[in-house]
Amino acid sequence: MKKNSTNLSKTKTINAIEDFFSEIKTKNSEEVKKIKKLAMSHNVPLKERRKLFCKRCLNPYIKPKVRIKKGMKSTACENCGYVSRWRIK
Repeated sequence: MKKNSTNLSKTKTINAIEDFFSEIKTKNSEEVKKIKKLAMSHNVPLKERRKLFCKRCLNPYIKPKVRIKKGMKSTACENCGYVSRWRIK
């Protein structure tokens, strides 16, 4: 049997994730990694919240370089320099 270290229900998990992302500017990459793992373990999609931190280093964006060109939004991480690209709808 799989041991669940947090023992949270799905609704409590969703509330914990929402609280975490409401003050993401003060978090570090280890805390982002833990909350992402919590969301995956309870099958909770992050949806638009995954655009608030870097895909490579998991540090939250504080002052990222944002470019919009030809229907694409490019966000460059100020920590590692990785450029994330998303299609604008």
